[in-house]
Amino acid sequence: MHLDEKIWLFLSFGMIMVFMVFTGYQAIALGMAPPSHKETIDPQKVDQTAPFDQPGIKQIGENEYEVVMTLQVFSFTPMEIEVPAGSTVHFTLTSKDVVHGFEVANTNINAMVMPGHIQKITQKFDKPGEYLVLCNEYCGSGHQLMSTKITVK
Repeated sequence: MHLDEKIWLFLSFGMIMVFMVFTGYQAIALGMAPPSHKETIDPQKVDQTAPFDQPGIKQIGENEYEVVMTLQVFSFTPMEIEVPAGSTVHFTLTSKDVVHGFEVANTNINAMVMPGHIQKITQKFDKPGEYLVLCNEYCGSGHQLMSTKITVK
């Protein structure tokens, strides 16, 4: 094996190891790994299963709120959410019918919400304003009408 080949193999192996260590550090130390547990629900019984039997927003601490939301045929339940600025909001989402998207404009929230699965997202809303919530997964002929808003006061 030529010396140039040995150098190239050593450098490429070293780069791969650096990437693997960096990815492992992000996953373990920074908590950026994909969720390891999967919560499921019977999509035919969403309305009878807690907490989705009472969707809405409730305060669970000082400046901390939980939003239980169902996504269904071109709508979100609840349709409007209002929280004070500086609030941390824990979203618990599921779909009643088909795959929907949950994207909140001007934030890093972007999730796929599938029937039979529970999606959990936490976001802190520091800036007051209205945040547009869109379904970004095509869910049928009325997909373009599926939107709502989060008002931060």
